[in-house]
Amino acid sequence: MICEICGKKGARVRRVARTYGKGQNILVIENVPVVNCPRCGESYLEAATLLEIERIKLHRKSFAQGRQVPVANFG
Repeated sequence: MICEICGKKGARVRRVARTYGKGQNILVIENVPVVNCPRCGESYLEAATLLEIERIKLHRKSFAQGRQVPVANFG
């Protein structure tokens, strides 16, 4: 895959969990495709991914399922 930032080959798609919001309004979206380039070190989301994230956030009641998540405080 070619990196959109540096234009070189070698970029890979990784699937990660991303967190949006905070407190009672937190939303965790799993399996978000993030493009990572080992050449320039950049990570970015493609436009189609951003649109899908916004759609999920807008209709979170339809997509989200409740889970308990342990939370730790760093400091």
